Amino acid sequence: MGKIRERRRRERQKKRTIRWATRIGTLLVVFVLAFLFVNNLELSPTGAGSSLSGEPSESTEVVSSKDVVQIVMAGDVLMHQSVIESGKQEDGTYNFDHLFAHVAEFILKADLAMINQETILGGPQFGYTGYPSFNSPYEVADAEVKAGFDVLLLGTNHAYDKGEQGILNCLNYLDATHPSVGYVGINRSQEEQDNTIYTYEVKGITIAILNYTYGHNGVTLPEDKKYLVNEMKEDKIRSDIRKAEEIADFTILCPHWGTEFRLEPDKKQEELAQIFLEEGVDLVLGTHPHVIEPMKWLTHENGHKMLVYYSIGNFVNGTTSTGSGVANRMIGGIADILIGRNKDSGEVEIIKYGAVPVVCHVGQKTEYTVYHLEDYTEELASENWIVSQDSEFSKSYCESLIAQVWGE
Repeated sequence: MGKIRERRRRERQKKRTIRWATRIGTLLVVFVLAFLFVNNLELSPTGAGSSLSGEPSESTEVVSSKDVVQIVMAGDVLMHQSVIESGKQEDGTYNFDHLFAHVAEFILKADLAMINQETILGGPQFGYTGYPSFNSPYEVADAEVKAGFDVLLLGTNHAYDKGEQGILNCLNYLDATHPSVGYVGINRSQEEQDNTIYTYEVKGITIAILNYTYGHNGVTLPEDKKYLVNEMKEDKIRSDIRKAEEIADFTILCPHWGTEFRLEPDKKQEELAQIFLEEGVDLVLGTHPHVIEPMKWLTHENGHKMLVYYSIGNFVNGTTSTGSGVANRMIGGIADILIGRNKDSGEVEIIKYGAVPVVCHVGQKTEYTVYHLEDYTEELASENWIVSQDSEFSKSYCESLIAQVWGE
């Protein structure tokens, strides 16, 4: 594992170099942003398109603009059968670059980009299947890495859909093919689960990333292999957070939780959020409901603040459900957060936060891609296959849902 980690470190450095080369073509934008930071940080998160944004009640004064880190996270990559078919090439291979074609530029500019890989990447051994027991091609990861994602969240209720071998296939492929990419949520061994806290270092800031799921769709993990998927067990979570707090400047916890299709958090989410807050988590990025839920600041009695995105919704999905409300599943957001080190306290804090609304577009049943809502048009919306499943869908419908849950 030591060699793998060292290879990942070298590959991450190489990737960062490539990103900086890409940014040379946008130096003017960088200079403008730097100017805005110097002038009391009057900017929204640096999204391509419109980003809903906010800031803590007390603005953080950072050392300098070059020390600010942009973190983004995309929601559920839910590989229904039709989404899998959208990537099949004439020669039988798969390519999923089209899913990210309209958002990759934004993702690549982030300092840390994460995505919730909802379905296990078990490869061809099991055949490719959609709902209810998913198995997705390795090539999904290829497209995610190409789009700029640094960390894949794999601790979901579908992680164990193809058992232990599905998990091992996924891990082996990522280690062999994408050593620069981090992953959290699934493990090879008890030792790995007990002793590994994933951290990502950028601009002198160490960020810990934790990932857990509420369950496995009624399936129970083998007693001697509970380590395969990180489960939402309070003692384990508290222990991991404490370890993360010892080695990191900033802790992100990504829970796979909540009630599907509900536009507000349920009681269990609120209870878990209080546990995360008590232990010192800085940022919570939630998934699983397949629709968006509110963002909220929580404050502990000791003064510690934690920002919670209860759910950022789907990134891509191919639901076959019909009826009112199904359109909500096509609307998600890319969480967009800026953090920096407070020049007085030395603590790493959230400076700005928001979400870039996105829409999953389906053309002719199996033509999938994701647009920034700002770039989406009523004409495109009228052509989205989801209209045949929920006639209420339109661009204005998307805008109304965003305003309802996240505000104007």
